Amino acid sequence: MAPPLRGKGGSGMAPMSWPHGIAPPAAAWQGRARMLSVPASRPNAYTGSPLDRVSGQRDDEAFVAAALASPDALFVPVWRSQSLMKGVEEGRPEAILLSAEAAAAVRMAEGPWALLGLWEGRPVFAVDCSAAEDPLPLLPEGFGRFSDLRGVAGLLPAGEASVLAHARGLLHWRLRHRFCGVCGAPCAPRSAGNAMVCTACNTQHFPRTDPAVIMLVVRETAEGPRVLLAHSTRFPNTTMYSTLAGFVEPGESLEEAVRREVLEETGVQVGQAWYHSSQPWPFPASIMLGFHAEGLSEDITIDPAELRDARWFSREDLRNHAALGFSLPRPDSIARRLIEDWLEATE
Repeated sequence: MAPPLRGKGGSGMAPMSWPHGIAPPAAAWQGRARMLSVPASRPNAYTGSPLDRVSGQRDDEAFVAAALASPDALFVPVWRSQSLMKGVEEGRPEAILLSAEAAAAVRMAEGPWALLGLWEGRPVFAVDCSAAEDPLPLLPEGFGRFSDLRGVAGLLPAGEASVLAHARGLLHWRLRHRFCGVCGAPCAPRSAGNAMVCTACNTQHFPRTDPAVIMLVVRETAEGPRVLLAHSTRFPNTTMYSTLAGFVEPGESLEEAVRREVLEETGVQVGQAWYHSSQPWPFPASIMLGFHAEGLSEDITIDPAELRDARWFSREDLRNHAALGFSLPRPDSIARRLIEDWLEATE
C-alpha cells in the first residue's frame, strides 16, 4: 500500500543551485554541508571483523597445512549460501563455528574450503557442504541449522556476522569460478582458497567485489528538508520505501554514480554528495558505499523497470511511517543507517 503522503511533485522552493563556476554564499554552503555531511553513528552490520586475514601467509604451504591440522582450528560451514546458526527461531541467533573434530565429516564431503584468517590466534576456515542434500547428518546432533544470514545479522554480535558473511561471499565466488574466463579451462585453488589459477593459461583469478553506491537524497524546501525514498520492483516487502542504490560503472567515480543512478531511476538531479560509510554485502559479491546527496530538482519521473513508486518524505513522515502505512528498510541495513543518522543529526 502506498503511504498517504504528498504526491510526486511535493512542494517547496526552487532547487538550491548556482551558475556553473560561481560559488554559493558561504552561509548557504555551510548549511548544506551540515545537512548532508552526517558522520556514521555506529558501525554497520557485517563490519568489525575480528580476523587477522594473514594475506601474506596464504601462499606458505607449510603454514596452511599446519593451520588445517591444528586441533584449535575452527570451521565455518556454508550450505547453499546459508550459514550454520542456533537460536534463530527464538530470536537469539548465535553463529556456530565447528571445531576440527566436529568438522571432520563436513571436510570429508570434499567441498571447497578457504582460509579466512586467525581469530585470537586460532585458524578459521570456510568450508562448503552444498553437495549434501541434507547437511545436518554430517554435524553433531543439536548443532543448530542452516539459515539465511541476512534475516538475523542485526541480532548477531558484530564479529560473528562479519565472519559468516566473509565465508559466504568467498565460497560463493569459489563455486562460480571453477573455469577460466580467458580460455575456459578448469581452475585450481591457490592462496589457501583465496585465488584461482587456470590450469591451462595460468591466468590468476581473485574474488570479485562489485562496488555499489547507496544514497539518501535530501532536498531543502520552504517547509523543511525532504528525502527521496522509493519502492523497488524487487522489494519483497510491499510497503517498504528505501534509499536509491546502484552499481558503479567502469570509468565512473562514486559521486558520478550517485548522480547517474538517481537521475536514471527518478529523474531527480543531484549536486554534491557526501560519503557516510560502507557496508560489505556479500549477497553475493558487493560492497555498499553510502552517501548523503543534495537533491537539486523536485519532479519525479520513475523508471518503471526499476521502481513502482518514489516520493519525497519529511522528517515527520519518517518518524511516523508505521501510522502512515509504509515501512523503512531493515535495521541492519546501511539504507536504514543513512536515514536514522540523518534524522538524528538534523533534529
